[in-house]
Amino acid sequence: MRIKVVNPNTTQGFTEKIGHAARAAATPGTEILAVSPPGGPASIETRYDEAYAVPGLLGEIRTGEAQGCDGYVIACFGDPGLDAAREIARGPVIGIAEAAMHAASFVATGFSVVTMLERSCEAARRLAERYGFRDACRGVRGTDLPVLELENPESGAYQRILAECRGALAEDRSGAIVLGCAGMADLCGRLSRELGVPVIDGVSAAVKFVEALVALGIATSKHGDYAAPLPKAYTGAFAGFAPRR
Repeated sequence: MRIKVVNPNTTQGFTEKIGHAARAAATPGTEILAVSPPGGPASIETRYDEAYAVPGLLGEIRTGEAQGCDGYVIACFGDPGLDAAREIARGPVIGIAEAAMHAASFVATGFSVVTMLERSCEAARRLAERYGFRDACRGVRGTDLPVLELENPESGAYQRILAECRGALAEDRSGAIVLGCAGMADLCGRLSRELGVPVIDGVSAAVKFVEALVALGIATSKHGDYAAPLPKAYTGAFAGFAPRR
């Protein structure tokens, strides 16, 4: 089985960290291709960033189809481009927010999301509502540190994240923590040990869900909303993205 894990930003340190988490979760024999697009934002913290990350993400999905990939993980907590990716992929495509929230719902009656910037909290809350977790998502908390500070060992990011997790457990009535950034993937085990509750990294959860769907022979439906895009001409910089039969 071959799973392509796409980090939609261009920071290679994040891609390496994401790839390590994905490979640690994968079953022996599953090949993980961890990649980021050749161009786009260095981090994804706003809707504007997301918009400019999606073309590169979709380019990686298209390439993955030519590479014979069986499924895909979108390794950004905003799940950018998820529906569009499902239109062009044969196999399953899972976003890490979607995966983490579903996983949390299996092990706790309520969970809190701990993310980076405060301004990202509302977007995470809306995703929880979209995925059917309006009641189960008891809170969304941000450290208000820029995402790239996760790459800076002097930033104190871990202690800020830990403090928000403790606040969530004490104040939100939550039984599990969902990490709201793919760049936190390497913190999952340490946080879980310190907090004594399930702490869920969406990268690992998404890999396991893709593996399960592929093993069950379940592919993305091509009937209805996820049917292939209609062939038509695209112009300018996006000419190469034009859908073809």
